[in-house]
Amino acid sequence: MKKIYYILIFLLIAITIFRYSYLSFYKHDYYYEKYLNATNKIVYGLNAPRGRILDRNGKVLVDNKGINTIVYHNLDNIDTLNVAKTLLTILDDVKEASIDEQKDYYLKTNNTDNLLTKEEQELYSRRKLTTSEVEELKKSRLDDLLNYTKEEKQTIYLYYLLNNGYYYDSKIIASDVSAKVCALVNEKNIDGLTCEYTTKRIYLYDTLNDIYGKVGPIDKENRDYYLKLGYSLNDTVGLSYLEKEYDEYLKGEKAKYLVNDDNTLTLISSSKQGNDIYLSIDIDLQLKINKIIKTYLAKSSNYKYTKYFNTSYVIVSNPNTGEIIASTGINKIKDDYYDVTTNLLTSSFAVGSVVKGASHTVGYQNNLIDIGQKITDSCVKLYQVPTKCSYRRLGRIDDITALKTSSNYYQFMTAIKLTGQKYHYNMKLKVTEKEFNTYRNVFSSFGLGASTGIDLENESTGIKGSTIAPDLLLNLSIGQYDTYTPLELSNYINTIATDGKRYALHYLKEVKNKDKVIYTYEPKLLNEVSSNFPRIKEGFKEVVYNGTGRGYTDKIYKPAGKTGTAEVVYNKDITTINQTYAMFAPYDNPKYSIVVMSPNISYNNDKERYIAPINRYISQEVSKLVFEK
Repeated sequence: MKKIYYILIFLLIAITIFRYSYLSFYKHDYYYEKYLNATNKIVYGLNAPRGRILDRNGKVLVDNKGINTIVYHNLDNIDTLNVAKTLLTILDDVKEASIDEQKDYYLKTNNTDNLLTKEEQELYSRRKLTTSEVEELKKSRLDDLLNYTKEEKQTIYLYYLLNNGYYYDSKIIASDVSAKVCALVNEKNIDGLTCEYTTKRIYLYDTLNDIYGKVGPIDKENRDYYLKLGYSLNDTVGLSYLEKEYDEYLKGEKAKYLVNDDNTLTLISSSKQGNDIYLSIDIDLQLKINKIIKTYLAKSSNYKYTKYFNTSYVIVSNPNTGEIIASTGINKIKDDYYDVTTNLLTSSFAVGSVVKGASHTVGYQNNLIDIGQKITDSCVKLYQVPTKCSYRRLGRIDDITALKTSSNYYQFMTAIKLTGQKYHYNMKLKVTEKEFNTYRNVFSSFGLGASTGIDLENESTGIKGSTIAPDLLLNLSIGQYDTYTPLELSNYINTIATDGKRYALHYLKEVKNKDKVIYTYEPKLLNEVSSNFPRIKEGFKEVVYNGTGRGYTDKIYKPAGKTGTAEVVYNKDITTINQTYAMFAPYDNPKYSIVVMSPNISYNNDKERYIAPINRYISQEVSKLVFEK
């Protein structure tokens, strides 16, 4: 019995020592900060510098620049209205308060009970109206009472900045002020008001800036989300794209101060810069591709029927990892060029025959293709539908030469077989949603009409046609019904390159704290596709060596790929043509893939079916860059 008693005492002592050590040493800082926060004794400095964004080779893409910032640390017994009036004599170009800010100020500084009826006052006293409801009623009746001067509106705006957010938050009053203004603020020696050296984001190259994203204050829509994560309302956060996606790594650690009894501040810990994120982007390659696109956009007016052409897109990626090595969209308006790279994930297009690797997969998976069996290319005529043909008569074709020559007829016959019917001239083809879903499910397994897993928000998955009709099923099979983004095409061609392994596309490569790697992006396998990839790859090789894609990529790189042409309604009177090229190389051990898309590159006319070779020329030069870099 005594032995058990001693064991229990020993265990209690051991647990006590462990808990004491755990709280006193390991969790000391955590609980000490909790204590200080609970007693309102801690304030935080401004946002620490964010981490940089660099390319795969360590070239800085986004950095921080030092600026002078007027900061207010809210202290006890400070008349912020007087502070606002003093600031107005120092700062240049102060904004005027908004109507809502003026109304809030009026309610704070005036007795406004007279704005309520007796009935409303009675309801409020009986708690039938809430305080916020009463405030809204008062605000709705203030419009005729607001007659502030310009100077008063500016003072109210500064007053709003001084009092916005939580009491102990440090407030940014003005950013990027001159050294003269900074000196004047410090000279006035106003309690709680300082001019501090902070940072702002700078972009070192004129490309991809929208993909990096924006930073700024927390907006109302995301307020609760960030507060739950421990952010303060005055924090600067990533608002979009990569800055938002990887904010947890990029954000720095703010300085902590102890508020003394005399309202002075004692530094507890200094600020720390955020981690650097390294992208898979090769900025040198990106800039050279941009130059190629701009060159051909400038030359486009030398070609016929290019009146509506003004944009091209290029994506270079690694099929085996999903890394995006270059991605760009360049738009030309008159003589100016604009970066429209975000269109790669937000805009979708009809892409044409480039999708036929996925269309063939519908045939392979459903035993609708007799491998190697030849048929004679022809036309399809359905009841009350105009005759549908390939771009020319292609003779005897099998599943490989159908890809090589881009036979529409071959795909039409596969689609008709999928319905369980046999084709005959002027037949009434019966189709249901089931056949459309079969195609779309296969297409989405390649990434067409599905998320690519890209580490960016706002990705579009294209537009699915809503009408079920025989001719539209045939159109779907040749890429002329649903629409897809350039990123989806990149995901698609990568899936073919890897024999059916679909990896998520991504921009992040790794995260570093100085030279220490703290996170490395591992390829994410989204799904695997079953198909006859040796036949598809052989067909795609024939496309570039001897077929419709001949001349798009030099044979020395051992390429395989597919071209696409699609007619689209530009407006009610004009039909334009999109051109697309998707490839990978070497075909037997793919290292890179390239997608080149040029919407509205030509338009239909009565004279001739001519399409300027701009997409081919861009593809030639980009291929050479990628495979010889």
